[in-house]
Amino acid sequence: MRAVRALRGTAGRAWLVVALIAAWELVTRLVKSGDFPPPSTIVAQLRELWFSGPASRAFLTDKAVDDFSTSLGHLFAGWLLAGLAGVVLGTAIGRSATLHALLDPVMQFARAVPPATLLPFFLIVFQLTTTMYVVTIAFGVIWPVLLNTTDGVRTVERLQLETARVFGISPLRRLLVVILPAAAPKIFAGLRVSLSFALILMVLSELTGSTAGLGARLLSAQRDFETEQLWAGIVMLGVLGWLFNGAFMLLERRLLRWHSGAQRLTS
Repeated sequence: MRAVRALRGTAGRAWLVVALIAAWELVTRLVKSGDFPPPSTIVAQLRELWFSGPASRAFLTDKAVDDFSTSLGHLFAGWLLAGLAGVVLGTAIGRSATLHALLDPVMQFARAVPPATLLPFFLIVFQLTTTMYVVTIAFGVIWPVLLNTTDGVRTVERLQLETARVFGISPLRRLLVVILPAAAPKIFAGLRVSLSFALILMVLSELTGSTAGLGARLLSAQRDFETEQLWAGIVMLGVLGWLFNGAFMLLERRLLRWHSGAQRLTS
């Protein structure tokens, strides 16, 4: 029954997407502007670029292997590094009133700095290396994780902490079985937001002279006036963002199912 309701909900939302694509196709074919190709042309170009390879390789072309492996490698390396650092530092800051008082103004200032403005600095320090792309992504996406973790840890109910103390639970175990699980919804929210930012920063960092990756593919298409390739890259990035968000939400629901159940019991 739940699967049927989910299918109906998906169908109810899909009609708008189909209608928009159909309208896009119709208008672009009527206008016939070289700058705005119809969706059918973009999909054909997308397939030619990345999905016309052999079946033994999941139809991926050589360009797809190079572009996806490079870009996704940068993205996930930077995101995982930021996620790990954000959770560890956020937990430490959230558990210490002194650290929070000292570092909160610094965090608020640092997160307000647009990561793109630091690209020239990172280029000087790290040159055009994998480290530069990973550091750029990690610096830009750590803030949602760090701030959400700090807030989540600080707002754990005192009753839970006192109960754990009364039962003689050690500080380390208290952290693992009480504090982090209670802060998990906010931590996951920060990780999901940071994943979206990571995709944006991946593209921005690869537009600065990279010779491989989706960002470099976009830059090459722009320089060569290959409008269809440019739009194919834009659509591919949109699809990746949609897939990442959907996959993360499914993982979040599965891992935090206990939290939803607890909320229903207490409501």
